[in-house]
Amino acid sequence: MEYRFDDCALNDARRTLIRSGEPVAVEPQVFDLILLLAENAERVVTRDEIIEVVWGGRIVSESAISARIAAARKAVGDDGKRQAVIRTLARRGLQMVATVQINESSTENAVRSRQSDVQRIRYTRNPDGHSIAYASYGSGSALIEVESGISHLELSWAIPCERSFFDPLIAQNNFIRYDPAGQGLSSSDSVDSARDFIKAGEDVIAVADAAGLSKFALMSRSGACFRAIQIAAQYPDRVTKLAIIGGYVTGRTARTPGPDPMRQLIASGWDPNAIGFAAGLMTSYFPDGPAEHVMDYARYFTQASEQSKALAERDQINAANVEELLPLISCPTLVLHGRKDAIHPLSEAQKLVTGIPGAELVVLETANHFPLPGGPAWETYMDTLLDFLAE
Repeated sequence: MEYRFDDCALNDARRTLIRSGEPVAVEPQVFDLILLLAENAERVVTRDEIIEVVWGGRIVSESAISARIAAARKAVGDDGKRQAVIRTLARRGLQMVATVQINESSTENAVRSRQSDVQRIRYTRNPDGHSIAYASYGSGSALIEVESGISHLELSWAIPCERSFFDPLIAQNNFIRYDPAGQGLSSSDSVDSARDFIKAGEDVIAVADAAGLSKFALMSRSGACFRAIQIAAQYPDRVTKLAIIGGYVTGRTARTPGPDPMRQLIASGWDPNAIGFAAGLMTSYFPDGPAEHVMDYARYFTQASEQSKALAERDQINAANVEELLPLISCPTLVLHGRKDAIHPLSEAQKLVTGIPGAELVVLETANHFPLPGGPAWETYMDTLLDFLAE
């Protein structure tokens, strides 16, 4: 169906929102909320209905609900004062008060939408003969997300906050994800848990070759920046753009010798059935929340990697220093970093931009290592990233 109201067109098959003729980037939960209201135009949708549809009946905080409602209003050009499209009825729920016209979408579009939600895994081999699992989505200019040493294509695809990040990229780019050798769905036989960054780069090149990409942009989050920097420096003829999110030049213990409290949390408890220590680690990275996303990450990382591999990854990135590689990067580079990031301070992002010729820095108003859906600076983060990665 296509639902038209005010100056908006909402297509449930394509999962797109157009306002005043321009596409609007909307995270999945916000889209689901707008769709629920449009489907039930002129009646009040209760809070319980919203939680059941948007969150699958999970327990969620009032702040999370309020954040999605505010984001839905902003997406359709409304606000809490006007309430010309979405009205709040105290102690009752929400109502779509704008007139809604419904048009049938084609069956072909509906089928294509369902297919796009299915992740198709393919395999290739790196130069060492290890099988590398990867998946590609969407169309447009090629974008590869460089992965860290903890990765799992299927588990990450199922996390709501990760899908909120992936879906706008898929709508714009030919977006490619993969599991490095030794991680997730890729080969784990005889793979060194502390492979160097050059070897990790070979995984990305193998995936690019298998996908038929002669040139591609790279994106990395947190410690994956070391691998992305290595690839951009080593393959300047193939990397067209580089986006670094929450990145740093020097690892935590390399710049501040001494015990790493984050490593101690991993060593103290790394169990998907008892995620207290992992939740503490994730809260350190994302103090601004939202809490449900922090807990999802804690479950994901403990499920995706054994404790020994998580410790090996931590040791490798703690000791890393890529300062000498920065002048070798020649592609346009964007660095995004939280102003109050306590894990890797803003000064590390400034060192990246100082060292990479022509690089640009965008400071995000958050204490999170990188923004999460429903938290501070999320929309600025996504809009800036998408604009940089556009053709």
